[in-house]
Parts: sequence; C-alpha cells; structure tokens
Amino acid sequence: MALFKKNRWLGGLILVILPLVTALICIGVGRYSLSAGESFQVLFNGLVYGSKSVDPQSYSVIIGIRLPRIILALLCGAGLAVAGASFQALFTNPLATPDTLGVAAGASFGAVLALLVWENLLWIQTVALLMGLLAVFLTYSISKLNGQATVIMMVLSGIVISSMFQAFVSLIKYLADPEDKLPSITYWLMGSLASITYESLLIGAPFIIAGIVLVFALRWKLNVLSLSEDEAHSMGVNVKRLRLLIVVAATMTTVSAVSMCGQVGWIGLLVPHMARMMLGSNNRLVIPASISLGAVFMLVIDTVARSASAAEIPVSILTATVGAPFFIFLLRRTGGAWM
Repeated sequence: MALFKKNRWLGGLILVILPLVTALICIGVGRYSLSAGESFQVLFNGLVYGSKSVDPQSYSVIIGIRLPRIILALLCGAGLAVAGASFQALFTNPLATPDTLGVAAGASFGAVLALLVWENLLWIQTVALLMGLLAVFLTYSISKLNGQATVIMMVLSGIVISSMFQAFVSLIKYLADPEDKLPSITYWLMGSLASITYESLLIGAPFIIAGIVLVFALRWKLNVLSLSEDEAHSMGVNVKRLRLLIVVAATMTTVSAVSMCGQVGWIGLLVPHMARMMLGSNNRLVIPASISLGAVFMLVIDTVARSASAAEIPVSILTATVGAPFFIFLLRRTGGAWM
C-alpha cells in the first residue's frame, strides 16, 4: 500500500480504473455470459452506433438490463461508503454508519409506506427521499440545545429517530396484506437492485453524485473535525457550517441509495475501515479510496447475488455474510483501535 502514499497520481489512477474494469467484467457475468472484450464491444457499438449495430439479444441483456444495474451498484456502493466515512470523521467514531442520524430508517419507512399504497418505483423513490430528509430534520431539530446542535446530541437523537422509524416499518409490515404486499415489502427491505430502470436512475443518481462530489471537495477539511472548535477556527474552518454540509451530503447519498435498492448494510461501516487499513487515517486519501472500494464491493456483491443461483439472493444477506467475518478480521488485526 506504500504505492498510494509515494505515488499519488498512480494510486489515484488505479482507484479510478479499478471500478471501471470490475464493471466491465461483471456486466458479462450471468446466465448470458460474455467476456470482457465482448461486453466492451457490445457497449461501445450499442451506445455509439445504436441497437442495430449489435446482436439484439446482447443489446437487450447488456444495455437494457445489466447496464443500469451496474451503474446503480457503482453509485450506491460509492455513495454508502462515502457516507460512512463522512459520518465516522464527523462524529470521530469508528462505528458511525449512514444510519447514525436515522437516515436509512426514515427512507426505509417511506419506501415501505409507498409499497403499501403504490407499486410504482418512482413513487417509492420519491416518498423514501422525503421521509429520509424528514428523519434528518427531526434529528437535527431535537438535538438543538440553546440554538446549537452538539455532536453527542445529534447521535443520541439519531438513535431515537431511527428506532421510531423502525417501529413504523414494523407497523406497516403488520398491517400489510400477508399474501400480496408483505412479501414485496420484506424482499425490498432485504435489498435488491433488480427493479432498477434508466428512468428511476435519473431521479436518484443526481443526489448520490452531488453528495459524493461535495464530500470529495471537502475531504481535507474532515481532518480538522478531530481538533477542538477553537483550533479549527484558528485554521479558518467554520465547524458548524462544515458539519451541516457533510450531514446534507451524506444524507443525500444515503437516502437516494436506500430509495433505489433497499436497505444494504455493512458497506458504510466496512469499506471506510478497509480504506484506512490501506492508507491510514488521512481523509484526503480515505474518501477517494472509499469511493472506489465501495463501488467495487457493491458491484461484486450484486453480481454474486444475481448469478450465484436461479433465484436472486438479497444483497443485504451477502453484505452481512462477507462483511461480518472481514470486520472480525479487522478487529483482530487492529486490536479494536481506530485506524
């Protein structure tokens, strides 16, 4: 890993290329298999010259079905990893996750509420986005003491709001028709990228991209959050405004990801620790590495989920199955110290 520290340009190039190469390999994996070269040819000819320039079946499978799913996996993996790294830096807590402020729980409630009433994916995304934003607003409002929101109050308020929305999710499951609505709600909560379309990507992708770009632009300032407020002010950093921007950016990525693919755990917790294990605790390096590793991790997990068996495996099952043992390895390797 010394390569990333000694030659940042080469390390950055590897982080950019790795998700693209992984995507090119993964897009050809499945019942209808293609090599990386064949997949690239279908993608290039189909996107540049149109559907008539390639085999109709290849065009339908690669560009019509798998490409939006690959794009979603890249965005959600990168977004959730960045959100996790941001919250861990913001709260100076290695266990902080995208659900620290109740974001994922609020978005999940919005999605299952929409599933109970509508079957339209766009409505599900819209309501999930609104409820996720509402959860953050409630957390921030409750945490204010004398007009100011402290870190500890935000964390405690987030736990309360998350528990409340999880209770609402359980209530919706209790009220749902056990033969019609409940199976779809339960399956959605376990996480899946199967129902994604280009139309739904147009709604959710801008929020994830905007959040990632904002955190990436502020990544060097995240190191200042480990200092006291007086020290941060002496360096010209407005801590309150920085916290607000980071919370908004992480919320946008998390809510949008959850609204499109359901609850996907471990990425926001595991991937930032992997990045720190490779590069140390400097957020200028951790954030780009989290973007790349999160995208790759989600791509590989989703590819296994859709191709390992005849019936698609829920994504959250695989992330927990892979994430838990690896996190135990990290704990044993570091002795529980924050890397």
